[in-house]
Amino acid sequence: MIIYGINPVLEALRAGRVKELRVGDRADGRVKQLLALAAERGVRVTRVPADLLERESRRGVHQGVVADVEKSGDYSVDEIVRSASGAPLLVVLDGIEDPHNLGAILRTADAAGVDGVVVQSRRSAARDGVAAKASAGALAHVKIAEVVNVARAVHRYVIALLGTAALGLGFAWALVDRDRQFLHDRLSGTALVDARVA
Repeated sequence: MIIYGINPVLEALRAGRVKELRVGDRADGRVKQLLALAAERGVRVTRVPADLLERESRRGVHQGVVADVEKSGDYSVDEIVRSASGAPLLVVLDGIEDPHNLGAILRTADAAGVDGVVVQSRRSAARDGVAAKASAGALAHVKIAEVVNVARAVHRYVIALLGTAALGLGFAWALVDRDRQFLHDRLSGTALVDARVA
């Protein structure tokens, strides 16, 4: 996958996902930081003309930097829930088809400390350079579980609607284990949105 822009590439470097880095003739402090981190991580860096960066970024705002990155790991909903250090907080996206919206949601989820995001495999925005750019690099850090059917994937959880429908972004939910066996101790003292069994 190709991503572009200083923040997305920097975060992908920090996450260890960059395979190759291509840089234009920009040479400011932020690019020097990228180059230093790439050298530290053993990532191959190639200087290329601006027109190549334009083509590879599909005329996106590349800021003089394009990178080939490894696809992020595949997670299941259960893996994300069980790996949470406290009461797990997941965002479930249904019908988010615009990569800019996906990126904005991932950026917010990362800043809020969400344990993971669940997306539907169909009718879902591509996790590409556009989403990476809109996420300001959060795409490199947020755990994402891709499922065929959202309802089936979260059937054993209590769902609390967080309500993004009014913004036209689809729906997002916080998940809590329905039988409360796994999360009971983790939930004490944690305030959640009014959770009702769906």
